Amino acid sequence: MTLYTCQSGKSVPALHPCGKAAKALEDAGHSYDWRQVKGGALKLWTLPSRARDRAEVEQLSGQRAVPILVLDDGAVVVGSGKIADWARDNPLQPATGH
Repeated sequence: MTLYTCQSGKSVPALHPCGKAAKALEDAGHSYDWRQVKGGALKLWTLPSRARDRAEVEQLSGQRAVPILVLDDGAVVVGSGKIADWARDNPLQPATGH
């Protein structure tokens, strides 16, 4: 699976949506590929290049906002709350060996 975040990424888990999503996945035991995308809603200077910088995110999710989580089956989970819900509802089960 792949988590797309802004450049702030995982830096402030409690306060930032991208960090919240990353922390939820990690707390549920998931490993994931991490892709940071440029641009940001509050970074007005990034508006001229935002469409180009977030084209892949928009193609996958239909929007330019992050975080988004692309699951191994290609399904896309959009937004930190929904990613946290998915992680909570789908914890990684430890391997059981006998």
